[in-house]
Amino acid sequence: MATNHLLEIKQYGQSIWMDNLSRDIIQSGELKNLVENQGICGITSNPAIFEKAMSGDKTQGVNAGNVIYDADIEAGVRAGLPTYKIYESLAFADIRNACDILRPVYEASNRLDGYVSIEVPPTIAHDTEATIKEARRYFQEIERENLMIKIPGTEAGLPAVEQVISEGMNVNITLLFSVDSYINTAWAYIRGLEKRAAAGEDISRIASVASFFLSRIDSNIDAKIDAKLKKGVDDIAIEAKLRAVKGKVAIANAKIAYQEYKKIIESDRWQALAAKGAKVQRLLWASTSTKDPHYSDVMYVDELIGPDTVNTVPPATIAACADHCDVANRIETGIEEAYNLIANLKDPDININIDDVMDELLVEGIDKFVQPFQSLMNSLEDKVKLLSPV
Repeated sequence: MATNHLLEIKQYGQSIWMDNLSRDIIQSGELKNLVENQGICGITSNPAIFEKAMSGDKTQGVNAGNVIYDADIEAGVRAGLPTYKIYESLAFADIRNACDILRPVYEASNRLDGYVSIEVPPTIAHDTEATIKEARRYFQEIERENLMIKIPGTEAGLPAVEQVISEGMNVNITLLFSVDSYINTAWAYIRGLEKRAAAGEDISRIASVASFFLSRIDSNIDAKIDAKLKKGVDDIAIEAKLRAVKGKVAIANAKIAYQEYKKIIESDRWQALAAKGAKVQRLLWASTSTKDPHYSDVMYVDELIGPDTVNTVPPATIAACADHCDVANRIETGIEEAYNLIANLKDPDININIDDVMDELLVEGIDKFVQPFQSLMNSLEDKVKLLSPV
């Protein structure tokens, strides 16, 4: 029997979660099989994933969409629910069912894994109070212990993270690109735990991950390098410098973030919380499908395996990794090279401002969630009109 490399990864202290959720994989038993036999021990969702699940192929017109949701949409129409509430009824049902399938993992892992993430509406990414309010409502209405609320790691999002952690909710902080944004996220988690501990509340049942994005960084920087090369470079040494950066920045950036994670968990403040049973906030590698066909289709898995981490992987990459991942603990290999690579971006011959890149990616990242969310609302509105009694 062929080796399933996904199961090997767990031996190195990394959990594999799936970046995908739809009613089809729940009802068909596919999700249960992935959990029980393929080593998948968590699920992440986002507005783009729900749009794909619920809307289907929009090129086919108003009748398009996933008919598996039609009965519940009709029930929402009969109940007089607005489109947004119909969407929530669909999404919340899928999240609850996924949580139930993953509940045995949650219990067997002592609440380390077995989580299902749902994102608060991306339209409130810059509104702290609205984020807190929606996180509370989601946690209360979905009513599953192994639910994680996804909150963007924006300037407004981090105070919300601190507050909802202090209230005992599990949180997945998403859209982290820069090492500084990760550090700020980690301390928001710590402050939330400190606030809860100071109130005499239990902090041992709270889990959090910091979702650090990868492939989008390389796509952005590679495009900048390709533009420089296209203009023409006279010096072969300069061309070599530029080419040496391609496809390397995201992994280097992630390895540096992991070094910061180690510093944080060695701090006195963290150790005081750990003594009270607090769980580390694991770094979660997100955006791990390889966009450039010239690169390995599993490079964002292979290169970042290591303890106290999660990799959330889309279905195609899960299949590729099960087949041919080269499993080894690499999270702390090439650290000096990683620091040098990031420093070299400032070289006048390369001249890429990584801080500007990260700011740009955060803005784009929010937009990449807002657009499908609005598209989904439009598609559902069309479906509601189609299914409404005349």
